[in-house]
Amino acid sequence: MYKTLLGSQGFRKGMDLYFKRHDGQAVTCEDFFAAMRDANDADFANFLQWYSQAGTPLVKVTSSYDAAAHTFTLKFSQEVPPTPGQPVKEPMFIPVVSGLLDPSGKDMPLSSVYHDGALRSIANNSEPAYSTILRVTKKEEEFVFSDIHERPVPSLLRGFSAPVRLESDLSDSDLFFLLAHDSDDFNRWEAGQVLARKLMLSLVVDFQQGKPLVLNPKFVQGLRSILCDSSLDKEFIAKAITLPGEGEIMDMMEVADPDAVHAVRSFIRKQLASELKADFLSLVENNRSSEEYVFNYPNMARRALKNIALAYLASLEDQELTELALHEYKTATNMTEQFAALAAIAQNPGKIHDEVLADFYTKWRDDFLVVNKWFALQAMSDVPGNVENVRNLLSHPAYDLRNPNKVYSLIGGFCSSPVNFHAKDGSGYKFLGEIVVQLDKINPQVASRMVSAFSRWRRYDETRQNLAKAQLEMIVSANGLSENVFEIASKCLAA
Repeated sequence: MYKTLLGSQGFRKGMDLYFKRHDGQAVTCEDFFAAMRDANDADFANFLQWYSQAGTPLVKVTSSYDAAAHTFTLKFSQEVPPTPGQPVKEPMFIPVVSGLLDPSGKDMPLSSVYHDGALRSIANNSEPAYSTILRVTKKEEEFVFSDIHERPVPSLLRGFSAPVRLESDLSDSDLFFLLAHDSDDFNRWEAGQVLARKLMLSLVVDFQQGKPLVLNPKFVQGLRSILCDSSLDKEFIAKAITLPGEGEIMDMMEVADPDAVHAVRSFIRKQLASELKADFLSLVENNRSSEEYVFNYPNMARRALKNIALAYLASLEDQELTELALHEYKTATNMTEQFAALAAIAQNPGKIHDEVLADFYTKWRDDFLVVNKWFALQAMSDVPGNVENVRNLLSHPAYDLRNPNKVYSLIGGFCSSPVNFHAKDGSGYKFLGEIVVQLDKINPQVASRMVSAFSRWRRYDETRQNLAKAQLEMIVSANGLSENVFEIASKCLAA
C-alpha cells in the first residue's frame, strides 16, 4: 500500500530515509510509517489503523451514471467487523486503484474527480491517465468522475491495491465484460473468480435440491476468450482458468456441504474439459518442450499452462487422454512436468494409475523430499473411500510416523481433501482420531497440529458435527494425553 500511494520513486525515498535513520536499531512499524511519510511529505491520515485494528475491512461500492451531466459516481462504505477486545472499529485508510472501461473494453482517459468538496485533476502534465488512486478514509464517501461520455464499467481495486473484501454492484454481465477486457490482470482474474464462486454456489443449491446441473455457456465463453488470447501471459492464463478450491466455496456457505461442493466442482471441471477440449489439446501440444531444463520465467509459465490443460483433459476419464498424460509423463525432461502428468493420471483409479505411481516411486525412492510429494499426492486424492488407501500407505516401507514431514505429507494431505476427510460415514474423522492418539505418544507437537484439522467441525451438518465431536471427546479422554494435544482438542470442543 505504501508503494501504491507513493509510487516506486517515493517508496525508494522512504526506504532510504528509513535506513539512514534506523540502521542497526530495533525499530517499530511506526518508525517505518514515519520514514515513508516524512520523505515524501505525505498525508497518510488514519493509515496507522492498519497496525492497531484487527480484522479485514469490508468495502461496499455502488455506482451511478448521469448521462446529462457526463459524470460517473462511485459511493464507498467501509466497515471492519468486531473482533475480541475490539468491538468498535474506526475507518481505515484504503487506497482503491480504479479505472473505467468504455463499451468497447478500452480504458477511458480520466481527467478529474470531485471528492470531499474539491475537484482534483487526474491527468498528469496534460497526459491522460487511465487509472487513479481513490483514497477511501471515511465510513462513507463518494467520488464523482467528470467528462465521462458513455456509461463505463468500473475496474476497482486494481493490482489488489488494499487487503480488503470488496462487494460491488457489478452485474454478472459486467463481470464477464471485465473478464474479457480489463487491462489489469488482477481484476481480470478476480472477475473470473467471482463469477466462478457465484456459479458454484448456485449449482450447489441445484445439486442439493436434486436438479440437473447445467453450466452457464457465458462462463465457458469467458474462459475460451482467455485461452484464445495469445497476447496474455501464459502464467496468467493458467491462473485464470483455475477454479476456486472446494474449501473456499464451503467457507461461503452457512452450512458447509463437502459432497455437494465436490460434485459441483468436478462437474464444472469435466464440462469445461469437454467443451474446451480442442483448446486444451492445442495448449498441451504447443507448450511441450524437449529442450534441456532451464529455470526461467517463460519456461515456468509455459509449464504452468500446459500442466493445467493436461489436468483438465485427464478429468474426462477418456482412454485416449489418459494415454496422452502417460506420454507426457514418460517424455518429461524435468520434475515439474513429470509430477504434473502423474497428478493428472492419479485423478482416475485403474491399472495405469497404479503402474505410474509405482514407477515414480521406484525412480525417486532415494530422494525423501520427492517421496513426501508422492505420499501427499495420493493422500489428497478425491477418489471415493481414499481413507483405505491412506491406511495402507501407513505400512509403506518409506513411511515413518516418527518423521514429522512424512506425517504432514500423508496425514496432513488427507485432511486437505474435504470430500474424504469429511466423509458422511465419519471414516475420515475416525482415522484422524486414531492417528492423533498414536502420534501423541511419539511427537505431541506434531499431533497437536494434526488435531487442529477438527477446529471447524461446527461448520458442518449435524451428522458430521456429532461424528467429529465424538472423535474429539475420545482424544480428550485418552490416557496419558499430552498437554499440547489436550489444549488444542479441548479448544476445538469449546469453539
